[in-house]
Amino acid sequence: MKKIYISFLCALAVFSSVQCSSNPKDFKVQFDSNKEISGAKFALKDINPDLPTDWASYNYVVLEYKITTAQRFQLGFTTNTGYNELRIMSYVPNAWNKLAIPLKYFTELPDAAVDLAATFNHARYTGWVNLGGKRGPLQGVDSIGIRMRKPIDNPSIEIRSISLSVDDPGDTYMEDKPAVDEFGQSNLVEYKGKVNSLEQLKQEWATEEAEIIDKAAYNYSKYGGYKQKQIKATGFFRTEKIDGRWWFVDPEGYLFLSVGIDCVNNGGGGNVVNIDKRDGMFKELPPKELIEKYYPTRYRKENSTSYGMWNLYRRYGDDFNQKAIDMAIKRMDKWGLNTIANWSSRDVINTNQKAFLLPLSGLGIASDLMGLCDVYEPGFDAMINKSLKEFVEPYKNNPWLIGYFIGNEPAWLDEEGRLCSLILEGKERPIKAALQEHLKVNGDTPDSRKKFVFKTFRTFLTETNKVLKKYDPNHLNLGIRFGNILVLDEGILNICRDAFDVLSFNCYDLYPNTEMLDRALSITDLPMIIGEYHFGTVDRGMAQSLWQVDSQEERGVAYRYYTEKAYAHPGLIGTGYFQWCDQDLTGRGLDGENYNCGIIDVTDRPYKEQVEAMMETAKRLYEVHSGTLNPYNQAPQNARGHEAIPDLWNE
Repeated sequence: MKKIYISFLCALAVFSSVQCSSNPKDFKVQFDSNKEISGAKFALKDINPDLPTDWASYNYVVLEYKITTAQRFQLGFTTNTGYNELRIMSYVPNAWNKLAIPLKYFTELPDAAVDLAATFNHARYTGWVNLGGKRGPLQGVDSIGIRMRKPIDNPSIEIRSISLSVDDPGDTYMEDKPAVDEFGQSNLVEYKGKVNSLEQLKQEWATEEAEIIDKAAYNYSKYGGYKQKQIKATGFFRTEKIDGRWWFVDPEGYLFLSVGIDCVNNGGGGNVVNIDKRDGMFKELPPKELIEKYYPTRYRKENSTSYGMWNLYRRYGDDFNQKAIDMAIKRMDKWGLNTIANWSSRDVINTNQKAFLLPLSGLGIASDLMGLCDVYEPGFDAMINKSLKEFVEPYKNNPWLIGYFIGNEPAWLDEEGRLCSLILEGKERPIKAALQEHLKVNGDTPDSRKKFVFKTFRTFLTETNKVLKKYDPNHLNLGIRFGNILVLDEGILNICRDAFDVLSFNCYDLYPNTEMLDRALSITDLPMIIGEYHFGTVDRGMAQSLWQVDSQEERGVAYRYYTEKAYAHPGLIGTGYFQWCDQDLTGRGLDGENYNCGIIDVTDRPYKEQVEAMMETAKRLYEVHSGTLNPYNQAPQNARGHEAIPDLWNE
């Protein structure tokens, strides 16, 4: 392994006469919470003059650093061609750790992946990386920059070592104190309401179980519709525009708004903890035999465990799965949530006690096509027919099902030129031959490439819709949960108009842009669902979510502000808050995300401020959407999104 080590320890290098100072310079950034953007740069020669300026022959930059927060920070390097940076989230605030970052994250476009999260989020062992910003060659590298947007509680970061490596040296947790306690909480961060004993936890669980649930508070029908107004019933969910406003209509004919929550799963569902290559990070692991006996095999992986499941076992014993499902339904009844939204457990869905949404699978959506499907494959029609017939068979006559999502955040949108390049440079396949023929006839221009991708997308959606309706005419086609409809081409919206019953999209923002909703509604004349949104903070040692707020109290304020403004729009008829449980402290297996975005924490306790806000809003939504009540109008303080930081330095 080829490495160049840089250290502040005073030592004589074997092949160098360079002598370290006995009083090394303090490479520390004190972030200022009074500034929108706070940070600093350091000259690499001041850290160690032996570090080369041309990094082309290396594959990793390795940092030893300590940060006092889990809040994301921007890290970049100044080069001959500009400043290249990305975002980093640490799993171990208040601890020294070593993080190895692949240099290709700075120099190359992301590898093709099926959706946006898989494209831009990449897990390591002591933290995770979100790709972004400018990319280019790492030549003439002379300084390192660290910045943070709207820091919470004046955090700081120290760097004591930087090295380069050809091979992956791995990541290292460098403290004696474990980073994760026996309940799956941060062992490095103290906060209000933290569990310190099993006795405390059992008392809080008992208090919740003794609560009386007032189902009448929301005036819901059997299926979660509003008893205030009943129209024609068909026995299944449908949509209808009434007095210029779109609504769902439930199976009994009551007007319905889909107030949902994503990822309703026991013990965090698929958010397993990866314990591999994380020596010293865990104070106590869940019993291995417990995980092997009870944890679903579809989630279980080698060298993984689940604190969420262990806490449910502590709470309920051997019958934890069914009792946890019963508690999930009880909680939804209390909080006014009438829909089990996307990515949720079939065990919860199949109770048939709440309306639910399902994501389709097996449609040929490909990672190496950035979320597109090769509709030119000779067996495409047969594949779609077989897959959809098998998928919908158990649900086609179920009145609790609202409808199906076809896909999630395709990564090729607004990247049609790159997708075509990947196809042309890739393996021989039908879509490549079709693209070559298209470009031969129409010319190889950006517009021609875009037209080919749109044509392919239209074929996929119209064929999928036709086959879906053939095998299940009772339920709605909820479309693809696009990453951002603000930038959707009008041509894409026209395709959606012809292929969907509902236009769906994810919208991580302070609130949905009214002009964006108006534009989509005017082009498609389709009702809309927001599939994902959330707010989080950093007080529990997790990253702050895609939209950050300053506190748990402000999470509740942000929820009310966003949700009520959304439903005030005449075209918006559904929302799915992302998600039921916090992501795991040390990152979900999919891509490393560790957001404080749940309404339940790892110890199976609700976030009081969040769920109380949900309750208040749920009581108001019928009138808000009817236009007879103004939406909640208190904006959260200092809320900030995950968009790139402007190229400014406020030092």
